[in-house]
Amino acid sequence: MTNTQWTPRISPLDKEAGKKATAYIDNLTKPPGSLGRLEKIAAELAAISGNPFPEVTPAGVLVFAADHGITEEGVSAFPQDITAQMARNFLNGGAAINVFANQITAEFQLVDIGMKKEANDKGIISRRIKAGTANFLREDAMTKEEAARSVQAGFEEAEHLILNKGIKCLILGEMGIGNTTASSAMIAAFTNKNPSSVTGPGTGLPPERILHKQQILHTALQKREIDTKDPIDVLAKVGGLEIAGITGAMLAAAANRVPILVDGFISATAAVTARSISPLAADYMFVGHYSTEPGHAIAVNLLNKKPLLDLEMRLGEGSGAALAFPILRSACAMVREMATFDDLETY
Repeated sequence: MTNTQWTPRISPLDKEAGKKATAYIDNLTKPPGSLGRLEKIAAELAAISGNPFPEVTPAGVLVFAADHGITEEGVSAFPQDITAQMARNFLNGGAAINVFANQITAEFQLVDIGMKKEANDKGIISRRIKAGTANFLREDAMTKEEAARSVQAGFEEAEHLILNKGIKCLILGEMGIGNTTASSAMIAAFTNKNPSSVTGPGTGLPPERILHKQQILHTALQKREIDTKDPIDVLAKVGGLEIAGITGAMLAAAANRVPILVDGFISATAAVTARSISPLAADYMFVGHYSTEPGHAIAVNLLNKKPLLDLEMRLGEGSGAALAFPILRSACAMVREMATFDDLETY
């Protein structure tokens, strides 16, 4: 499998629809530019969808769960079995993302793409590639074929939501103890930065454990001999199954002209990977919020995006993106519901 299986389906933005939306917005009953970024967001949504009067409801939240072999090195504050426990919490509606998804009446789906312990709970979608990644300090996280299959699984699950559920905005989330370590490794590889500049506390590591995490990453990156120009190789050498799944889901959204709300560090790492596979994919993305993880700012800069919110969050799950969704919805409502100066003449 190669990148070419996904890239041909992604088209450039419809700039004409964006121009029409901008002209219409400038005629709304307000001073031009007075609604700031909201006006630009509405025009971007028009260019994404090809519709000068865009719509983002209903939203869909797609969460991928997987485990990471690198947790054997003590890089997380929580044990690996938390992944499966949290997966059940998602299915029971008790997680933060469930609460926030309900607030925006979003379709919610959880995908097991590689948890160590297979989940048989009702409501979870099984797209298991393997029972977690290998410990990438000692060997590659997965094969390139497994990485590509994970991307394809994510693509298919997102496309199913879009085509069968009518989703008009996609929010991606994840669950996987150890995934900030994998994300740090990937961003360090993509940028050739020292791991210390992209590695943070994750689930809440104290300073001495963060230093240990950085040292593990430094050694692992030297051992893996990554082809940084090949995003599938980056995924295979030090990535995560859920990161690959999110990557594929983002590519599917872009291929179907559906806006993507990028969440925190793990989601942003997948966004960088998707952009590396297809540069056009980044045009379909909005970054929902700033994460306090240091690698997130680096990933956001790579995407050349400005987050919509800054609430000092670092939970993941898609939580920050879900909180930002009403901004996109408001941008659409502005175009669809506000009166124009032409309308005033008819009153």
